[in-house]
Formats: sequence, C-alpha cells, structure tokens
Amino acid sequence: MLTETKFSLRQFNTDDLESVIEINKTCLPENYASFFFMDTYRSCPAAFIVAEIGSRIVGYIMCRIEHGFSDIKRLRFIRKGHIISVAVLADYRRTGIASELVKKALEALREMKVDECYLEVRTTNETARKLYEKLGFFLARSVPHYYADGAEALLMVIPLHNGNDVSSHDVEKETMQ
Repeated sequence: MLTETKFSLRQFNTDDLESVIEINKTCLPENYASFFFMDTYRSCPAAFIVAEIGSRIVGYIMCRIEHGFSDIKRLRFIRKGHIISVAVLADYRRTGIASELVKKALEALREMKVDECYLEVRTTNETARKLYEKLGFFLARSVPHYYADGAEALLMVIPLHNGNDVSSHDVEKETMQ
C-alpha cells in the first residue's frame, strides 16, 4: 500500500539502468535490451526521465527524436518526438507520476524544437489512453498488428508548437481523405 506520494523527477543516468529495466519488465509486455535503453538515452538524454520516491525509482519515460512526415499536417517533413515507453510501478499509479513524466518529457522535446510528439498505446489500455487525451494527445490512426503479440495500437499525437495547432477533427478529416 502506498503511504508516501511525494515524488521527484530527474533525468535518467546510467546508474538507473537496472531499476528502469526492472520496471519495464514488471509493467509492460514490451521489453527492451539494455543497449536499447542506453542508445535511447544517448540520443535524447533530456527526455529520458525517472520518477523517484525517496531513493527508489518508481517510474520512467524515454523518448527519442525522429524526422519524418507529420501525423497532423500531411506531406510535411518535421522533427517528431516519439514517446517510446512510459511505466510506473503498480503500487505508485494514480498518484500523478505518469502525467508528470509525460509533461516533463514534452517540455524537454519542446525545448529541442520538436514540432509534434507521438506515441503508441494498446487499444485495450483505456487508462493510458484517457491520460494521454487529458494531456492533449488525440488519435491520429490505428496501427494493426503493431505489437509482437499481434495487438493493435492507437497512434496518438500532440502538437508542440503554435504553427502546428490543429484539432482532432482536422486530423480525422485528413485521415479519411
């Protein structure tokens, strides 16, 4: 039972690797090799963030920057943030940690002049989907057979700069054309 809810966020460092891998294995069906975590950290350290309660790491978020076509404005090549993984240990969920991790990562990506950010979420993960919607993400499209087990993902996106502001209605309209 969670008795202490005060948490802090900080940038990941290499000493955190073992804890982050354990959280990933405990919380998510998609597990990554240690070199993947380190490669992601090296490529985008400001958006690899851990949450701590006391000296215990209880959650993390890791992101990278990609270049590709916008999921908001069609046929526009941009800098995109990709939230690869977010996880919080079960005993520490519903305390605001995941929300604050995402906000902090989006802030870091904005500072790196990223135009928009996207993530994939399982269609069955209603809790995460609602959290992302609350933070301003909206559905861009579904991705059939995205996960190793064949499950479908929803690709959700959020604009990060004023020149990219658009409503979810506009994305749905463009997607259907």
